[in-house]
Amino acid sequence: MSTAAAPVRSGAVLADLLPAARHRYAVDAALVLGGAALTGIAAQIAVPVPGSPVPVTGQTFAALLIGTALGARRGFLSLALYALVGMAGVPWFAEASSGWSMPSLGYVFGMLLAATVVGSLARRGGDRSVLRTAGTMVLGSAIIYAIGVPYLALSSGMSMSAAVAAGLTPFLIGDALKAALAMGVLPTTWKLLGRRG
Repeated sequence: MSTAAAPVRSGAVLADLLPAARHRYAVDAALVLGGAALTGIAAQIAVPVPGSPVPVTGQTFAALLIGTALGARRGFLSLALYALVGMAGVPWFAEASSGWSMPSLGYVFGMLLAATVVGSLARRGGDRSVLRTAGTMVLGSAIIYAIGVPYLALSSGMSMSAAVAAGLTPFLIGDALKAALAMGVLPTTWKLLGRRG
């Protein structure tokens, strides 16, 4: 049995494999809405971190999976919809929060960019093997922190080192576990689809 991922179609992401030739726009709209809703639901899986205004949530994992599964354009639109609706007042950010004034809003902006980048990498095969998926997830997480941690520092008045201690360090083990889960799920899905195709 080969351990190499079996590409189904060059330049495709998982969502492109859905049968929708005659209804592409309706399917794309449903995928975007579904991605935003999934992120909102995953955000409610939240565990407070002592000493940090940022909880551990499922939304970062959802955002990265949505980006890889839907591709850059649909991933961006899903996370943009999630961000805009949450900022408009729908309580589907972490811990049923919403609005503009949260110190953790920078992570939402980071997820928007990360979903776009990992979606672009997925089109280039970034989710087809364990090692590529690991690199894709690590880069996506780094993007989220690169925006979220400075935003946390600015919005809360923390020093940058305090923001790293409160908004990055406590989350590294959880992010490693999320990446390991993605490393198992995404390449396996492609292998199963490749055997059918």
